[in-house]
Amino acid sequence: MLSALRLRDFVIVDDAQIDFSTGFNVLSGETGAGKSILIDALLLALGGRADASSVRDGATRADIVAEFTVDARVGRWLAERDLAGDDGVVLLRRVVDADGRSRAFVNGHPSTMAQLRELGEALVDIHGQHANQSLLKAESQRALLDAVAGLQPHAAEVARLHREWTALTRQLEDAEKHGRELALERDRLEWQAGELSGLRLAPGEWHELNVEHKRLSNAASLIEGARAAADAVSEGDETAASALSSVLTRLKPLAQHDPQLAGPVELLESALIQVEEAGSTLARYAERVDLDPSRLDEIDRRMAAIHSAARKFRLAPEAIPAELATVQARLAELAAAQDVDALRARADEALARYDAAARRLSEARKAAARPLETQVTQHLQGLGMGGGRVAIVFEPQPPQASGVDRVEFLVAGHAGSTPRPLARIASGGELSRVSLAIAVIAAQGNPVPTLIFDEADAGVGGATAELIGQLMRRLGQDRQVLCVTHLPQVAALAHVHFSVGKEAAPDGRTVSRIVRLDRQQRVEEVARMLGGVEITQTTRRHARELLSAA
Repeated sequence: MLSALRLRDFVIVDDAQIDFSTGFNVLSGETGAGKSILIDALLLALGGRADASSVRDGATRADIVAEFTVDARVGRWLAERDLAGDDGVVLLRRVVDADGRSRAFVNGHPSTMAQLRELGEALVDIHGQHANQSLLKAESQRALLDAVAGLQPHAAEVARLHREWTALTRQLEDAEKHGRELALERDRLEWQAGELSGLRLAPGEWHELNVEHKRLSNAASLIEGARAAADAVSEGDETAASALSSVLTRLKPLAQHDPQLAGPVELLESALIQVEEAGSTLARYAERVDLDPSRLDEIDRRMAAIHSAARKFRLAPEAIPAELATVQARLAELAAAQDVDALRARADEALARYDAAARRLSEARKAAARPLETQVTQHLQGLGMGGGRVAIVFEPQPPQASGVDRVEFLVAGHAGSTPRPLARIASGGELSRVSLAIAVIAAQGNPVPTLIFDEADAGVGGATAELIGQLMRRLGQDRQVLCVTHLPQVAALAHVHFSVGKEAAPDGRTVSRIVRLDRQQRVEEVARMLGGVEITQTTRRHARELLSAA
């Protein structure tokens, strides 16, 4: 669960730390006081998008730290990625600079946004105040059904098969439409491949030919130079080796009289050995160098043919093998693309695979829709919509990435009324209750320990507001629930109540303050939520009654 949230220089919060508790936590405050700022800060810590507007005016950076207590499953996830910290605890930190750049850390280790988001999905489930509007869209309703029923892997497989089928269909259409152009391209490439493959130029061969050509072209000079060097070093009448030998003959006896000459003697002996070895190597080299005019002529012809092909196709000679491989690969693609019958067969097979998977998904969705209808209807009864019910209908649609059915939620607001699409519900309160009922059901099937409702109760009041508060309090019995609300009936039922307000700082800036309320402070806050500009004893008495009833 979320243990603490620390904010520094975030939007209008200069410095605040909020310690959260288990159970049902409520955040309330005047409109514009910054209640949802806390949710925005938490979203940033969980990998949300950052920009310069996150930084308080005049500050150089915003700093958000969220502390969670976690179970062994999350602990293993952290350990596998070398992000582990203290047992049972994870610290998420996000730093946003004034220029909009940001950095992320998990337990002090630098982290990617993808890691934060993946970790966040295991820690928090957020139902925002805009969820009602997104629920009006058919794709959101279908995605919600898949999420509640655990059908996302099946839906992803159907989408993958649809992409595969559409890609093959486009290839088939191109083959049928552009057959003449593809045939001309294939003819041109076949001619080019024939020219290049006829050279049989292996990778690296051009370099080897250049080395050999240079050696054969200069063979006479190489032999003459090597022989002269060998004679000068060790094989002539007056050689370097004989000179060194003469010097050693004179120095060795003298070294017996003075040990200081032993070092030079040793060096000269080593030099004599190396000079003699060099002379022998030069002599052998001179004997091996081949004066082969026929081989030189053969290499000249080979290099001329390669140069000619390179000029014809505007290539560097050494690039010919790679170009040939590219041409051959494209020819293989064209051969497959021009085989219209084979392409049509592959497209038909892909469509059959898609159709089978899509129909299995359709059957699974329809099977999951009935219990979901029952559950949402039951919750609606408990949220003040007596006689209201939800129906999930399916209409066939052409093959799409989402499947072969269009899914739509219909709602009847009261007994005897005809179910209508959510988008045609006149009452915002009814839409809020439907959205909340679905969110609660989705949350019950989600193992995350912390649920957050950001003004998900907008548009309702009175007895329905109390029913919503009771529902959230029940949710808070086995997990942590955080709710941003403007309803006193909901706030009074919370286990813990935080108030968010604005105040003027000594330097004239407006800053946000978050306070955990005690019993008497809760009376005043609930009375404020109940009353108007002036809080009376009557509103305070009503607030005490609400809190006592909770």
